[in-house]
Amino acid sequence: MDAAAALADLPSLVGRCKATLAAGQAELKAAYEAKADAGALLRGRTRLVDGVLCDLWREAGMPAETSLVAVGGYGRGELYPASDVDILILVPVGMDVRGEPRIEQLVGMLWDIGLDIGHSVRDISGCTEEAERDITVKTTLLEARFLCGHRGLFDRFEQRFQRFLDAGEFFKAKQLELRERYARYNETPFSLEPNCKESPGGLRDLQIILWVARAAHLGTTWRELAGSAVISANGARQLTRAEEFLRHLRIRLHHLVKRREERLLFEHQESLAGAFGIQATQAKRASEVLMQRYYRNAKLVTQLNTLVLQNLAARISHAPAVPPIVIDGRFQMVRELLDIRAEDVFEKEPRAILEAFLIMQQRSELKGMTGNTLKAMWRARGRIDAAFRRDPANRALFLSLFQQKRGLVHELRRMNQYDILGHYIPAFGKIVGQMQHDLFHVYTVDQHILQVVRNLRRYTMPEFAHEYPFCSRLITGFDRHWLLYIAALFHDIAKGRGGDHSKRGVADARRFCRDHGISGDDADLVAFLVEHHLTMSNVAQKQDLADPDVMSAFAAVVKTERRLTALYLLTVSDIRGTSPKVWNAWKGKLLEDLYRATLRVLRGDQPAAAIGLQERQDEARRLLRMRGLRPDVENPLWQQLDTVYFMRHDADEIAWHTRNLYYRPDAAEPVVKARLNPFGEGLQVMIYVPDQQLLFARLCGFFARLGYSIVDAKIHTTQHGEALDSFVLLDPGGHLPYRDMIGLIEHDLVEQLKTQPPLTAPPPSRLPRQVRHFPFTPEVGIRADERGQHYVMSVTAADRPGLLYAIARVLGEHGVILHTAKIATLGDRVEDTFLVSGQELAQTATLVRLEQELLQVLQLP
Repeated sequence: MDAAAALADLPSLVGRCKATLAAGQAELKAAYEAKADAGALLRGRTRLVDGVLCDLWREAGMPAETSLVAVGGYGRGELYPASDVDILILVPVGMDVRGEPRIEQLVGMLWDIGLDIGHSVRDISGCTEEAERDITVKTTLLEARFLCGHRGLFDRFEQRFQRFLDAGEFFKAKQLELRERYARYNETPFSLEPNCKESPGGLRDLQIILWVARAAHLGTTWRELAGSAVISANGARQLTRAEEFLRHLRIRLHHLVKRREERLLFEHQESLAGAFGIQATQAKRASEVLMQRYYRNAKLVTQLNTLVLQNLAARISHAPAVPPIVIDGRFQMVRELLDIRAEDVFEKEPRAILEAFLIMQQRSELKGMTGNTLKAMWRARGRIDAAFRRDPANRALFLSLFQQKRGLVHELRRMNQYDILGHYIPAFGKIVGQMQHDLFHVYTVDQHILQVVRNLRRYTMPEFAHEYPFCSRLITGFDRHWLLYIAALFHDIAKGRGGDHSKRGVADARRFCRDHGISGDDADLVAFLVEHHLTMSNVAQKQDLADPDVMSAFAAVVKTERRLTALYLLTVSDIRGTSPKVWNAWKGKLLEDLYRATLRVLRGDQPAAAIGLQERQDEARRLLRMRGLRPDVENPLWQQLDTVYFMRHDADEIAWHTRNLYYRPDAAEPVVKARLNPFGEGLQVMIYVPDQQLLFARLCGFFARLGYSIVDAKIHTTQHGEALDSFVLLDPGGHLPYRDMIGLIEHDLVEQLKTQPPLTAPPPSRLPRQVRHFPFTPEVGIRADERGQHYVMSVTAADRPGLLYAIARVLGEHGVILHTAKIATLGDRVEDTFLVSGQELAQTATLVRLEQELLQVLQLP
């Protein structure tokens, strides 16, 4: 068909191809649901797309001297239901692609028929040049497969590419790519929402083996790799089973969401479990059963990936053979890897299992363990039994791992990967792969624990001192800081047993200390940290740090400076180890403020003095003088502020407020000032206005409409009836440029406060995914404080935009006066605490009605 005719027939051609694809894919899906043959579906979709593309190529009258080539997964013959279709349009050297409209027309048609196309148009030299620059391009071209067009051109490309391809260099590049990918996923397959393609233990770990083997001409299937003696026959069977599980998982995920999606998101896990025919048990949801099956498979894949890539390295390497370097009677070094000198060393001497990890820590020249070592260790892991655990020499050896200068986190992860850690500490083995549905953890319990150990360890390393300098400074002066790693290992070990895991974990921690010779104050410290690992976070985020009684009570819990420092370091590490979303600079400031004030109490200051009232005022005056304000200019304003104000604001905030208000302490017009938060991310906003009804609700509504989350609110009324409120705001999505919003906030909020329009309904918003799929019962508690003057209201609920505004409206409608608000957001869960007063709070009937209305607005829409 000539170009003109093809153009005229384009609409009907596209329609026919689209119908062919839809019918073919429906047929493939039905066949898969009937027989669950993953390979047949992948091959079938590949053949279906092959036929449609070749028909389009011919009908479009493509130039005879060009070729259509399938690359990447499509070239490999593995097209998942929603996979993109990667093609290469191969053109001869010198062809003017821009002057050839048929190529652009073809690509447009491919999109029109509903294919997610990834395409490139290159000549042979362009292919090799781009492959030289980009390992991803090189990998996709490795699996190039001829579809139609000029066969000779494709053959020349293949010959040129094979001459160009260096298997050794390709292997090195893929190893670097693998390390980068693992780092992107925090070195663990145990995310609660893993990516079944890219996460460690996913399909990509299997594909990299076959890519390297293909580049080295050692085979393109597991059976061929076994035939080349790269893997054993049993290894080939294990890899086939692991791949088959991941194939089914990805196919069913694509069918479920009807688009390309590789993440096992919470909202899909229950439906996927149903697609696998998995039923819930008494103790676990069906989704948890599925995910534990996934984690077991992922662990096997990461193990096999390590072993097979080592075998491939040995086959590909052109380096001359070097004799092993003997380390001791049991171990030797082979090409920078720890190797066993006898196949049965671990069976005969199980203690050598722990010795292997200790050697890895002590000898920095070792880059890993040989496949023989890892396989022998895996086979012998059952030798770590009760008798092994009772042996004093083994206990001393295990404890020494925590006392080494380097390598602890790497070796703990390796021990967990090969089931050594769970065998040595059976309680740890019980939480491996255990999921956490609490709206803020993103890892399984075991991986969260190892993340916390990692965070603590990084404070001791000079190259990471810039990340959290205060923590690094504290741990440098902390004697026997390895005790913190022990506490971290046990802090969540009792999760899933019911009851308070902090208290249950103490028994495990004390038993470990007793068995391993940790006694006296050291054992008490570990037990204290396990029992109280949530205490400091709760005090900092939920209680009033300007209250001397809060300081006294917390100081009474920690008792000593050593415990305080240890608890602070563990708390920071624990919060950071839950999820990247949970930690922010504001939480860091709250914790550091609590640490410093408590330290002063423990050193003999009275709690009120420890809060540093006089020091704050003196520092604020110094800051004002630095800004050029004359002495005593602050007095008219400060005379209207009571002690509580100065206790709840630090010197920088006091000076900022004063600079903007000293010349108008009785301002009739609203004053709104905003600035970049000096303590970290976000904005600080100050409002000074004659107190008015529903003020807090109005302010919360204004910020909610702008898309901000309020992470801190300080509410104060001067002796002359002026409201002096300050807020710290964050943009959860990171979409609003903070600096650009300052002028808008200052102008628009003043207008709102002047006109006082009626309060509107909370802005509509999308619920976070986790909130939609994990039911969470909100709670409201209101109780009188110890002085009987105010009430403490605690709210726990699933977070959503505008939630604080909804709470503030209810409080305002009931005439409840807000004095302070402590906003604590943990992932997608809020735990807010408010200090309030009002007549309705003293009467049972009205109090119950208030609580009921609050629960109504806290319920998910």
